[in-house]
Amino acid sequence: MKKITALALLSIAVVSCKKETKTITKVDPETGKTVTVEVPVEDSAKIEKTAAAAAAIKDSMGLYTQSFKLEVGKTYPLKTYQKDIQTMTAPDGKTQSGTSESTDEMSFTVNKFENGIYDITINLIGKRNAQSANGKTVAVDTKSAEPADEQLKMMWKVNKALVGNKLNMKMGEDGKVISITGFDPVYSKIAASAGSAIKDAKQKTAFVNSFKESFNEKILKEQFTKNLLLLPAKGVKIGDKWSQSENATPDGKIKLTTTYMLKSVGDGVAVIAVGGGIPKKSDKKTQEGITRSMSSELSQNGIITLDQNTGWIKNQTISVKTTQSETLSDGKQSQTMKSVSNSTVEVNPAK
Repeated sequence: MKKITALALLSIAVVSCKKETKTITKVDPETGKTVTVEVPVEDSAKIEKTAAAAAAIKDSMGLYTQSFKLEVGKTYPLKTYQKDIQTMTAPDGKTQSGTSESTDEMSFTVNKFENGIYDITINLIGKRNAQSANGKTVAVDTKSAEPADEQLKMMWKVNKALVGNKLNMKMGEDGKVISITGFDPVYSKIAASAGSAIKDAKQKTAFVNSFKESFNEKILKEQFTKNLLLLPAKGVKIGDKWSQSENATPDGKIKLTTTYMLKSVGDGVAVIAVGGGIPKKSDKKTQEGITRSMSSELSQNGIITLDQNTGWIKNQTISVKTTQSETLSDGKQSQTMKSVSNSTVEVNPAK
């Protein structure tokens, strides 16, 4: 009995002497890599405080700001997926639906970091477009074989000429894109691929110029800034809202306003809620006894999650609903055509 008691007391003594530990993640100052370590509880708070101060999204006097703490030699993904389901309702009440999907996949490899500037290689990886209607799906995918349909071959060849290329980007630690270069080799490949399908020289030149207008330094700068740099430079508190506006029509009379709210920051992630859209717009005109009434509106909502340590986007899922209606009336009878589009826009979608 005494032996058992002695063993029990020894066990209690060992347990009481053993320090309680906690597993935390921190950034290794020598390699810049995020590692998991086990430390005494009394030290964990100090280490977590130091890690928070070194994070890309950090708190200063209650205001959270965003920068980028990227690791040299590491590659960061930026895959965008969009799905649109459009339903048309005719005056007789009959409906017709169609679905379109698009995927653009690229990644960013950090080559070096000097004087607060990142040297990054943009890798153009893959592109897919698909349309579905009446139970039939047609897809053009650069990761699949060339389609047999002659009308789809040119799109596939152009997309295939685009992927596999690399661009060079200079970006500040603050997320400002300084420059993107390397477009000329891409344009040459696009021109060569279009040449196999477009024989007329003027049409070929027009096609290549059109491509350049949609794929250039200015366009990509705007795209990356919109997808990557989310928090205002002045910083925001938890629960704060801010907004950005862009033209929804070429004349700028209708604008799309996107609102953001910082929901939370912690456990290695920052969560931003997205809302806003285009308020309902109505217009009515009468000509030769026929009144034409039109209305449209757009609403959006979703969540963006950022990696607190690097500042890079982890995931984005936003739902967008667009409703348009047109009515023609002669005062005695009327006909209405309605269109509803439900879209989902994802960045780095979960597999």
